[in-house]
Amino acid sequence: MDDSAGNVVHANEIPRTLESNASRSPVRIDAGSDAEAVAQWLAEYQASPQTFKAYRREAERLLLWLASIGRRLDELDREALRAFEAFLEDPQPATRWVGSGAPRTSLAWRPFRAGLSPASRRQSLMILQGLYGWLVEAGWVAHNPFKLMRDKSRRLDNQTAGVERYLEQDLWQWLWGWLNRELEEGASARQRFEWSRRRFIFSFAYLLAPRISEMAAARMSDFVRREGRWWWEVTGKGDKRARIPLPEDMRQALADWRQALGLSSTPDFDETTPLLRALDGVRGISDNQLYRLIKRSFSEAALTLEVEQGAGEHVEALRCATPHWLRHTSITHQAQAGVSLRYLAESARHARLETTSRYLHTEADEWHAEQQRHRLGGLLTKERP
Repeated sequence: MDDSAGNVVHANEIPRTLESNASRSPVRIDAGSDAEAVAQWLAEYQASPQTFKAYRREAERLLLWLASIGRRLDELDREALRAFEAFLEDPQPATRWVGSGAPRTSLAWRPFRAGLSPASRRQSLMILQGLYGWLVEAGWVAHNPFKLMRDKSRRLDNQTAGVERYLEQDLWQWLWGWLNRELEEGASARQRFEWSRRRFIFSFAYLLAPRISEMAAARMSDFVRREGRWWWEVTGKGDKRARIPLPEDMRQALADWRQALGLSSTPDFDETTPLLRALDGVRGISDNQLYRLIKRSFSEAALTLEVEQGAGEHVEALRCATPHWLRHTSITHQAQAGVSLRYLAESARHARLETTSRYLHTEADEWHAEQQRHRLGGLLTKERP
């Protein structure tokens, strides 16, 4: 992030010459600045790396924004919170806040890739409400400004009506066909490797609904055979272990990918090497690299579809799609295929069935069909369909 002089400022460089909070007694944490107070809150989540990463991102955005307007955590009142919510939707100036996902150690790093969607803003506000609740208990701030939100239930209720950010069946079928198009004759070894890797990544994402961090962290030995059946063993959100049945198509996709790497079709139990590989075929890839690879694939697919079929909603969907859309697509399509809610929740590794039920669109389909009975000309009859 740029400061007023045009220099890049990172979260760990936020000025620490903040006024003491000693006037609020008692302060129950040992912190000398807002950044240190937030760091102590984050330390509560170190046992869950993905939660820690998500919470750090949202707290960092708030701290950087407050620094940009010259305020402290205890100065976030209702009006400032309203301005911050608008900022999350459209961080301006974009050159200062929005970037393409450079590493955090880079001068090109920015806290946003784009303005946040309504669901992402809701998630951010939920996380920050929890931060302020903790800071109030710690004695670091006097009040929680989120409690002043009149429509707090709408803004902070994470149970939306349904999941909409997914690829519809016909679009997924087109995309899968595009991913499987043969390379031109004379393609280089690198091009063939990248083709095989991309095809496997999308197979993995669609068939098992992993989170992107779970994909990047996966090892060959995570795929195990028990009593004649293949399973994927994963440590997911909240550091929870799970074992997911392997569809036959996934077993074949794994065999094809291993063949591209020059390996046998099935992994050994002690084969702890990375599942997804860099161009050298040995090293793993990071979450950020995987994110960019999938996002680039969506962009390339959108260009191809636009050339073939012209502009339309499917082209726009591909342009807007993020890697997490693949997880939504997988769960939604499993539900549409008739996988029961119980097993769908197990595969998705949701803590509550209510979360999984957001992916069920059957009721909406039935409602839409029933609504067609209502016509301008009166009731439908057998004679007048």
